Order: sequence, then structure tokens, then C-alpha cells
Amino acid sequence: MKIGMSTYSLSGAFRDGRLDMPGIIRTIAEWGGEHAEVASRVDLLTHPDVTKQVKAEAEKCRLPLSSYTFSANFLLSRTEDIHELSDSERRAEIERVKKHIDIAAELGVKLVRHDVGHRPVEQTSTAQFERDLPIAADACREIADYAAQYGICTNIENHGRHFQGSERVHRLVDLVGRPNFRCFIDVGNFCGVDEDPYSATMNNLDIVSMFHFKDNYLRKRVADPENWHWKKTKHGNYSCGAIAGYGDIDLRRIAELIKSSGFDGFISIEFECPFVDCMLGAKCSLDCVKALFA
Repeated sequence: MKIGMSTYSLSGAFRDGRLDMPGIIRTIAEWGGEHAEVASRVDLLTHPDVTKQVKAEAEKCRLPLSSYTFSANFLLSRTEDIHELSDSERRAEIERVKKHIDIAAELGVKLVRHDVGHRPVEQTSTAQFERDLPIAADACREIADYAAQYGICTNIENHGRHFQGSERVHRLVDLVGRPNFRCFIDVGNFCGVDEDPYSATMNNLDIVSMFHFKDNYLRKRVADPENWHWKKTKHGNYSCGAIAGYGDIDLRRIAELIKSSGFDGFISIEFECPFVDCMLGAKCSLDCVKALFA
């Protein structure tokens, strides 16, 4: 296994100007990361120079690039005017994602993670999921077929409430029915739909390409529910990002499950604790997860 980090983990340092994208790659390498997942804080479609800079810095640091992550929504518009996509708008979104697949090929990665569709929590019922599932599957199937020319495996992540539970993720992967369409398991994201991370991880082991390791503080209630640091889960509980090993998820037990499964791919730190500076928290998280898999 190779344990590294998503560039998203250092978003705070990017926002305040301490690091640019090449600087994030260099930092991950200096910390002893064994790979970097490119989740750019700028749109690489409109900033091709950043793609070249990231690739060049990774080669300079001898740091493998494991994957490329970007957003997509085949159900609702991604603009401020949120609405159900028309057929022509969905076609445009699929074509946009294909251009990102071209960028992944330029980066030299063999794994891509794109979203499928976000909805407000009140629109994530089972009935709505059943209506959306074939639409999402058709889009994912076409994109996976396009990515096959590059030898790229495309992936959904358990992310965004609507396609976040392990059963829903598995159903999508099964319906797409392509060997190069699988999933990234984020062990912390299952908490957003109140699913036990260990059991949910076990449920998706047969379709996983890569793991995201993050930790969360979990609460049934909080003193100030309006505090933006706390995210309300689908069923009314609360979750907040933590340094790996400091929160309430049993990461050691999950690590033991992964090791016993025979998985031998990439494990990526995704740090998003709002209470700790990312330069400290991400490094601590990396050290913790490396110790779990030592």
C-alpha cells in the first residue's frame, strides 16, 4: 500500500497564499507521503498551466500522482440557478467531465473520482434515488467507456448525501457494469448518512479502488447547532472533521479490515478539521495513518 494525501487537505494554506499547487505537492513529498491525489483548488480546464506545474513538481519530487478528483452533477445544475438538468445540459456536463478525463491522462494518473449528483437532504429519499439511479448510471457508463482508451478507472465516492450510503454506491457500480468503474471509499463520509464506517467499508470492499482516511467528531446533539463547524447528518446527528486518530471513528479497526482484505492500492489522507491549521493537522493525520498500516 502507498499512503499519501489529497491536495484538498492543504486547502487552507492554498486559500491564504502560503502554498500554491506545486507547493502542496512539494510539501506532501517532504512529509514522507508516498503519493498525492490531485484535487485542485483551481479549475484545471481553465488553468492548463497548473496541470503542467503539478505534473512537473511531482516528477521533480519523485512523488507519484495517484488520482485526479473533480466535481460533477448529472442531476442538478452546478450554478447558482439550481434546477433539474435538461437533456442538453446533461449532455454538456458529460462532455465537460470527458475533458477532465483528458486532463487525468495528461497528469498520468490511472484513477479518477468524479461526483454523480448532489441533492438537498430533503430530496434524497429512496424514491428519488430510484428515479435518479438510471440517469446517473447512463452518464457514468459513457464516461467510463471514454476513459477506457487511456486505461483510466473512473470512480464514484460515497459523498454528497444522495449517493453516500454503501448500498447506494454499490447499486450504482453494479448498474454501470463496467470493469473500470468502481468507488473511492471515504471512511469518514459514511457518518454523513449515519452509517457505521466499519460495516459500510466492509460492504464496499469488493468495489474499492482507493481509500480516503479522515476522522470525525460525532455527536447526537451539540450546544450550538448553528455553528457552521458542525454538519448535520441526514438523520439529524452532527459530525465535524478531526485529525486522524483524534476523533470518534475506529480507524484502527478499519485499517485492520483493509489489511486483512488484501487491498494493496492507494490510501489518501483527506484532512478537513476546522479547528486546527491544516499544516499541523494534515501532517499529524498522515503520521497517524502511516502508523496504523505499519
